[in-house]
Amino acid sequence: MIAIVDYGMGNLGSVQKALNYLGYDSIITRDSEQVLTASGVILPGVGAFDPAMEALSKLGLDQTVCDYVSSGRPFLGVCLGMQLLFDGSDEGANKGLGIIKGKVRRLPKPEGQKIPHMGWNDLISANDHVFRSGDYVYFVHSYYCDPEDRSHVAAEAFFGIPFACAVSKDNILATQFHPEKSGEVGLAILNRWARRTR
Repeated sequence: MIAIVDYGMGNLGSVQKALNYLGYDSIITRDSEQVLTASGVILPGVGAFDPAMEALSKLGLDQTVCDYVSSGRPFLGVCLGMQLLFDGSDEGANKGLGIIKGKVRRLPKPEGQKIPHMGWNDLISANDHVFRSGDYVYFVHSYYCDPEDRSHVAAEAFFGIPFACAVSKDNILATQFHPEKSGEVGLAILNRWARRTR
């Protein structure tokens, strides 16, 4: 059973619908025991960094996520759920979970373009077998993750600058883009991750 962490700021229904379509059992939960006993965990997220960390902390799910990651079982962070794994963000004053060393930084505004980076973009490089260079995926974000250890960059995209749009570390995979909103390509990415939970 895959647990989708509910802390009030995630795109929960779309993630669960995608998993159901792919044939994976999942549960939307804020119960720590259900998270800790799951075969895989997804931390989604839509919104701002500080309110998300405050919601996780209030529910005790910040420690639950850290404990689950320490178990070595498959973990997926999506969008804001990726950013929360880092030490902190330019978006707010709160500390992140600190699971991946590095900072979340504001995207510089490309000439002639708008922030947020919203819409479809392709992966210009990919270092994890879950991704393919040229995969065309859907983004909505104003901040990007900047890991201290560049070996954790699993894929990059370009929006004014090249940025890490996916990271991988041990049992952790996280994407800045939304695989659940990225059509057949996104479903294939989600499926390649979810196979690890079986």
